Amino acid sequence: MKYKDYYKLLGLETSRVSIDEIKSAYRLAAKKYHPDLNVGDLLAEERIKDINEAYRTLSVPASKRKYDRIWNSKNNVKNYQNIKGRNIFDMFLGNVENIDRDKVKKQKNPIKGENVETEIKVSLEDAFYGLEKKISLRTVEGKMKTFSVKIPEGIRNGEKIRLIGQGKAGSNGGKNGDLFIKIDIENNRVFKLFGCDLCTDLKLTPWEAALGTRVNIKTIDGETKVYIPQGIQSGEKVKIPNKGYKDGKGGRGDLIADVKIMVPKNLELDEQEMFEKLKEMSSFNPRGE
Repeated sequence: MKYKDYYKLLGLETSRVSIDEIKSAYRLAAKKYHPDLNVGDLLAEERIKDINEAYRTLSVPASKRKYDRIWNSKNNVKNYQNIKGRNIFDMFLGNVENIDRDKVKKQKNPIKGENVETEIKVSLEDAFYGLEKKISLRTVEGKMKTFSVKIPEGIRNGEKIRLIGQGKAGSNGGKNGDLFIKIDIENNRVFKLFGCDLCTDLKLTPWEAALGTRVNIKTIDGETKVYIPQGIQSGEKVKIPNKGYKDGKGGRGDLIADVKIMVPKNLELDEQEMFEKLKEMSSFNPRGE
């Protein structure tokens, strides 16, 4: 079987990483080479297969240990026990004065600091258009630190932004961990976000619903005109294509309008008379068979 450097595929430089660090690296690599973001790219398709294979192997401690033996040999990583054994052998031969004690001393490997994860709320409009947002977080030492976070337009709900080196400090000269900021997009009073679609209410008068009409409806970036067919009912939905949220591929989802037929609470005298006449002349009974 052809040897593959699983750590390199996941963007890792060493095998001395935790399972959590492997999971984090896998999510970033899988996102980068996801088929939806690399349509028609055969190299990306092969790369995502290798990335999945690497994750399946390294995310299980037993298979990781087995693979690490191969990885260490391929990368000429010295085995401490072998060095120690050779030096003991030299001692028995009387070469004590020639022993390089630095070789038998267990070297301290650099350890990367832990990653830190937090969550911030972003309005639907800000997520749609993108913005640079300043956030203040309390550090491990208890001090407040301000970060400038660039939120790209069309970011998905639940997506994470990575700030490299802003996590916990490393030890033995290791790199700092990273800060991951999860985005929580807040719905507003007009729109609700479902994937790439936006949902809104479309309020109609009884006569608009009965006769059919054209109405203006608000979108997240303006306004559009919608045709309402004759006899539409409350609870029906009208789909307006390409007026929803950004889909990450240069397009947009749909705007889904939920029809709600509204009846006036207070009628003028002539309005009441018209409704009375309609009541007398109409045979329509929504409760009948």
